[in-house]
Amino acid sequence: MYLEHFSIREMPFAITPDTSFFYSYGSYQEALNVVLLALRSGEGFIKISGEVGTGKTLLCRKLLNTLGEGFVTAYLPNPCLTPAGLRMALADELEVKCSQNMGQQRILKLINDRLIELNAEGKQVVLLLDEAQALPDESMEALRLLTNFETEKTKLLQVILFGQPELDERLAENNLRQLRQRITFSYDLSAIDGSGIAGYLNHRLLVAGYNGRPLFSDESMKLLHKFSTGVPRIINVLAHKSLMVAYGQGLLVINAQHVRAAADDTDAVMNVSNIKTTTSFTRMSAAVLSVVGAAAAAMSFGG
Repeated sequence: MYLEHFSIREMPFAITPDTSFFYSYGSYQEALNVVLLALRSGEGFIKISGEVGTGKTLLCRKLLNTLGEGFVTAYLPNPCLTPAGLRMALADELEVKCSQNMGQQRILKLINDRLIELNAEGKQVVLLLDEAQALPDESMEALRLLTNFETEKTKLLQVILFGQPELDERLAENNLRQLRQRITFSYDLSAIDGSGIAGYLNHRLLVAGYNGRPLFSDESMKLLHKFSTGVPRIINVLAHKSLMVAYGQGLLVINAQHVRAAADDTDAVMNVSNIKTTTSFTRMSAAVLSVVGAAAAAMSFGG
């Protein structure tokens, strides 16, 4: 691919949530600070919401790596669980041994005993649920009841919900009002603003091992922000494709035409059909992407 061409050690714009690429800017650093403050305050429920692609999972994993030895964490990345499944998953994360045919009351007692044990050791237990908007209503209620485990002074279990805006809609429903009332800290992640796009790109390039001159022109960065609306996942997709086009042309700086070509090729970009691109360049970019793709496939499969 283009790594050797641009003298980069690793892919700078992969969409996997690699915490080494966490960008401490704007709402992302603020959200992390809010969660850390809430945890230190011993609050029961914390909620972080944001649109698709705004970096909730990356923030969640960054938090997991940030919490020190005074915390025990339980991470549930896919909360499409029944109430029984939720309890079993939590017990497994806390290293509580439960058999498949064990009664639910017995499982709850074992979880409570484990929480008391960890509290006696000076540990705070934090349950993190990603994609929390997918948790069924019955499991939401089971989750609320789990936070009833407490001493006279402290909660034995703190819960952080990471979810899309649909989570807020769910929590606004009357049948979930008891859970909603327990959320004491919340934060809405926002997209990266125009003044932060250059820092975001440069940060990821630096982490990936790039130390050369500026790789993206000013105009290309403006277009990247316009087409992505500042959503990190879409920025990554467009930046990656722009690098591919420039590599295919043998160029070392990303210009506006490269970003336009990338946007034309990306379904996630809204209203791209209204973007004016020259027919010749669009066709040329498609050919370049095709050649680069074929070369990558040959490398992957030993062709």
